[in-house]
Amino acid sequence: MPRRSSVWALRGLLCLNLLILLGGCERTAPVPDAATIAALRPDNPHLSEIYATACMACHTMPDSGAPQTGMVSQWQPRLAKGMPTLLQNVVQGLNGMPAGGQCFACTTADYEALIRFMSQPPAAP
Repeated sequence: MPRRSSVWALRGLLCLNLLILLGGCERTAPVPDAATIAALRPDNPHLSEIYATACMACHTMPDSGAPQTGMVSQWQPRLAKGMPTLLQNVVQGLNGMPAGGQCFACTTADYEALIRFMSQPPAAP
């Protein structure tokens, strides 16, 4: 009988260790709600102005088909294609997005900074 209880005790310890290990695994970024997405703005005033006039209309509207600002899961497959591909898509236009996102004064650096901003999870309050 003592041997049988030792086996169960060992199994219990193994399960407990597994739970502790899994508890430390990386979690996915939280999904921001619509109000949070609508309130997001780049810290840089220049980028914030561009974002408000050229990006927000689509990147804060779930039905637009555009990846939503702060929705990491929507941006991951796009980011996996690499920044050069993303920049090319912005400059040339893609699906419903017009060429340049209708930002005619934007530089490549502006586009890249805006992509990085929109593809990141919202900062914690």
